[in-house]
Amino acid sequence: MGKPTGFIEIVRDTAPYRPPQSRLRDFGEIYTEHDESRLQSQGARCMDCGVPFCQSDSGCPVHNLIPEWNDLVYRSQWREALDRLHKTNNFPEFTGRVCPAPCEGSCVLGINDDPVTIKNIEMAIVDRGFEEGWIKPEQPATRSGKTIAIVGSGPAGLAAAEQLNRAGHKVCVFERADRIGGLLTYGIPNMKLAKKEIVDRRVDLLKQSGIEFRTNQNIADGSNGTVDVRTLKNDYDAVLLTTGSTVPRDLNIPGRDLNGVHFAMEFLTRNTKSWLDSDHADLEYISAKDKDVIVIGGGDTGTDCIATSLRHGCKSLVNFELFPQPPQDRADNNPWPTWPVIYRTDYGHEEARDTFGSDPRVYKISSAEFVGDNGTVSSVRTVEVEMKDGKLETVPGSEKEWKADLVLLAMGFLGPEHDCSDPLQISYDARSNYQAEYGQYKTSADNVFSAGDCRRGQSLVVWAINEGREAAREIDRHLMGSTTLP
Repeated sequence: MGKPTGFIEIVRDTAPYRPPQSRLRDFGEIYTEHDESRLQSQGARCMDCGVPFCQSDSGCPVHNLIPEWNDLVYRSQWREALDRLHKTNNFPEFTGRVCPAPCEGSCVLGINDDPVTIKNIEMAIVDRGFEEGWIKPEQPATRSGKTIAIVGSGPAGLAAAEQLNRAGHKVCVFERADRIGGLLTYGIPNMKLAKKEIVDRRVDLLKQSGIEFRTNQNIADGSNGTVDVRTLKNDYDAVLLTTGSTVPRDLNIPGRDLNGVHFAMEFLTRNTKSWLDSDHADLEYISAKDKDVIVIGGGDTGTDCIATSLRHGCKSLVNFELFPQPPQDRADNNPWPTWPVIYRTDYGHEEARDTFGSDPRVYKISSAEFVGDNGTVSSVRTVEVEMKDGKLETVPGSEKEWKADLVLLAMGFLGPEHDCSDPLQISYDARSNYQAEYGQYKTSADNVFSAGDCRRGQSLVVWAINEGREAAREIDRHLMGSTTLP
């Protein structure tokens, strides 16, 4: 620890975003340039706590060596900090941008003070590594002769691919979309994670390291132009399914079939694809311009819908949340080091408040009906709800109607699609995920493994990276009898 009294003398100072009205003019990243003096100062707040909960099971899922690289940044030893960071995390440029930072929620300093700005420091380390040219392709010294097919190119698939390639195996990643990246490319807007500058840069490194990528490959039963997953099973020594959790939770209320009611991921995916293909000139996206927009559901996906709608130039914006507004501070039943369930203002909320003068979120509200005009949604009827004895109950006389030209359903995901798993007769768990024990990742089909959201359910990018890394280790052990992968 470089500065024993740093956590006493220095207050938390997070890196600012670009001003709202500036960043709303484009789809460029919301972040500002890294301030080295701020980062060194914030690194000095890391307090040599003895038991670093930030890298424990309640903190970082990939067990980043956080106190070590905090100290190295404080000492301006950036190259050494990068080496420490890459020991546990294949893609810190992704997590440093989009992870909600459970490490900060379990920071020991956070017991009675503000936690260390771990996420800011992580992002700065890897960005510095790319700027300095320290991050290069990694070709394995020898090849094992073993081949692995990975279905899905999201964070779990990419992490597994890199680890298996390092072990000397020949890896081919199959992706049904036209671009590599899965959720990283089409599920997260460019303003949070730049596609060309950040995602494609890492994918290019993986290609140069010897990993093969095939896009527009819909892996299923071989019918209707799809690729038969059974052929992959026969042609490769092992198959890893990292297809994500892509079946959205629907809202089956009257009027659901009206035009103008869309799943959030359809809205976000089409927006990013059109923007990448033509800067929106092809008009192949769902536009929120001059529309009254209602986003149903919170979380990161809801926030991303808010931010995207604002960039389109929506007329108004409301975000329905079913549950009560969280408290400003931890509740008694939410102690450290568990994830703090508290009121937060994310980038999209800040932008909406700056544009319309108030936070867009409305709490304790349930949608009862979509109302239409000539087949297109024109409003949403709602009722207020309140929690009684652990159950949500309708508040009598609380009915209300809200204008809406565009409704976006951002209520999470139920599980993976089964097009590529049914032909293999894979067993499923009670939530329809591919059944495979955590830490082993073997499915009920011989030589077929699964990892990430399709195995554990909807989760975080950092958990996907964790599972991809661990699945790679188990596949290597399965093929070779032993493994040196972490």
